[in-house]
Amino acid sequence: MRFAQSCILGRLRNQTFFSLAEANAAIAQALDRINDHVMRRLGVSRRQLFETVERPALASLPLEDYEFAEWRLARVSTDYHVEFKTFFYSVPHSLIRQQVDLRATARTIEIFHRGKRIAVHQRRYGGPRHGTDPDHMPSSHRRYAEWTPERFRRWAASVGPETEGLVVAILASRPHPEQGFRTCLGVLRLFRDIDRNRAEAVSARAVEIGGLNCKSIASLDRQSQGRKAFHRTDRHRRSCQSAWP
Repeated sequence: MRFAQSCILGRLRNQTFFSLAEANAAIAQALDRINDHVMRRLGVSRRQLFETVERPALASLPLEDYEFAEWRLARVSTDYHVEFKTFFYSVPHSLIRQQVDLRATARTIEIFHRGKRIAVHQRRYGGPRHGTDPDHMPSSHRRYAEWTPERFRRWAASVGPETEGLVVAILASRPHPEQGFRTCLGVLRLFRDIDRNRAEAVSARAVEIGGLNCKSIASLDRQSQGRKAFHRTDRHRRSCQSAWP
């Protein structure tokens, strides 16, 4: 490399070029002179050596262009996802807490366990933070696959702003929104059987006290029913007393 540089620069150092194309043409001419020069000790030129020794040993170029890949070690979380640059990608749930190798390119995320590829995902740069393959889910989780945080939020907004706030708080309180799906479905089932005003009141109280699980929300609903029953009984008692001569 240094020999070629010295020869080329030495020959061209006193020349003036007015375009890049003109300079490249002069460099190519000087390079041909170096490659065709017969070396005294070997009796052959560099070009002859390349054609007879090196070219037959060259392998063909790969069919696909080289793609840079980044490798990392990762630990599978309890929700059977691994994290890469704030996004999460699923692996078979049987590998929870196992260490895996993650290969990231500009387009894909590949995950390997003991040298075997166990998952491949399209790399995410925006939108939902979780890429979940339904085949990786435990059977108990697959029934929730059609739900998304946005779908829960839309349903809650149809009840009222307090219920929407409750669902948003439930999803935000979990390390991963999917971990709040079961609670949101429980709230959906509970609120199907009660009127909108009661649902809104229960939602507001749940957010106020941080009761963001099904047990707390159901308890608040029971307390709300108890207070209403007490008020009805108390009003009836007072009306009877006022009517007594």
